[in-house]
Amino acid sequence: MFNRRIYLDVAAGMNGPSPRRSWLRPREGGNPSSPHTEGRRARHLLEDARTAIARLVEVQPDDVIFTSGATEANALAILGSATAGSHVLYLPSAHSSIVENIKLLAQRGVKVEALPIQNGRVDCVKLKKLLRPETKLVSVEAVCGETGVVWNIRGIREAIGLKILLHVDASQAPLTEKLTRAHFSADLLTLDGSKVGVRGIGALIAHRTIPLVPLYAGGGQERGLRPGTEVPELAEKFAAALRAAARGRDAFRASATRERERLVSFIKNTLPDVYVTEGSPAGGQAPNILNLSFPGRDTDYLVALLDEAGFAVSTRSACESDSQEGSRAVFVLTGDHARALSTLRISWGPGTRSRALARFAKALARAITFIDTKS
Repeated sequence: MFNRRIYLDVAAGMNGPSPRRSWLRPREGGNPSSPHTEGRRARHLLEDARTAIARLVEVQPDDVIFTSGATEANALAILGSATAGSHVLYLPSAHSSIVENIKLLAQRGVKVEALPIQNGRVDCVKLKKLLRPETKLVSVEAVCGETGVVWNIRGIREAIGLKILLHVDASQAPLTEKLTRAHFSADLLTLDGSKVGVRGIGALIAHRTIPLVPLYAGGGQERGLRPGTEVPELAEKFAAALRAAARGRDAFRASATRERERLVSFIKNTLPDVYVTEGSPAGGQAPNILNLSFPGRDTDYLVALLDEAGFAVSTRSACESDSQEGSRAVFVLTGDHARALSTLRISWGPGTRSRALARFAKALARAITFIDTKS
């Protein structure tokens, strides 16, 4: 019997259709900066979407700056807020769109340091000792996209105080975490459409009083911080998808927690030499992201075997899939090169059924057995 493919790489981007919303009708297809009727209709649609997202995040509509995705939003937050001579702290396990922009800051004369991590949490005692009078920004993730670790953001805010800007990339948060700026204690908050099924759009949440420098110049859209013609239909779909995630968050979190416990139990009881990388009991864990390490096994080959069997999984973040160093996030958390070089990430969304995960677990066991017999 033909079995449908099972998509278990939601952390890289949600697959399948987003909540049902119509695309712009032709009569609404004007440029939202144009003064004519079609332009005003497009502007109305854009601003309705901005207001809807603002209500979800509990901010003012003017705080929502639309971008092309999380990478651009993170770049605007990081490069737009730090100047030469200032000091910036960052999470070394974060997505490359944070880490690589931090490297750009260093090239521009900004002093950068990695946040200290211990037992799956930022060590806030050591963090306080790193602060300087010139510390301008701390940039972190809310949820690690590779391991699902939920970082202790409120503890970080308490350690740095209110004068230092806190940037939180909440791209991975909507499916399982409360999505308000106050919840993350953030001054700057990144959202990404692809993680809720709408590619090509994101947002940076930033109050108008926060001084930011645009990455480039243009027509002055989005408060002059993100010049370029906006796409109202994407904004509309993005707002709808975030609303749907918020409505289903509690139910999905509960079901994902149960599924994860069953999956981990099966894997640990069935497969030899497997390690689970996750947050500490004192911290938090996104229940729909499971990171496994199989030291000594070729997990790129494992992904290919599972793909052939009908399951889409990954070894690490899609943006770093070509890295020969393995998972940077896993190495930062464990200090173990063997584990970092042999990772497998399984992540799922509300549309994934229990029996699909059960099928995957059995396929994984068969694939590992096959690899072991060939080695």
